Amino acid sequence: MFGLFKKKPKEKQPPKLLDLNNNPIVEGSVVKSLRYELGVCTVELEGLEYFYVSKDSGQRISYTKMVDAITENQKVLLVGDAKE
Repeated sequence: MFGLFKKKPKEKQPPKLLDLNNNPIVEGSVVKSLRYELGVCTVELEGLEYFYVSKDSGQRISYTKMVDAITENQKVLLVGDAKE
């Protein structure tokens, strides 16, 4: 009625990421990349976008390039949590 009960706009949040085994990936997680020969990577959040940063070469890859076409999960395997 007359705009009294308008929905509040939701704040944008970063996407929810899952590895190939359906484990959640968060900022600071340590993962093993299965693409681009990155090896072991840490997950960084910049704005609303995640990046995989290789511990060996320092190369940064966006999470959008790591999507598995079949499962829509990330082509990485979780090695360690953000706490480790």
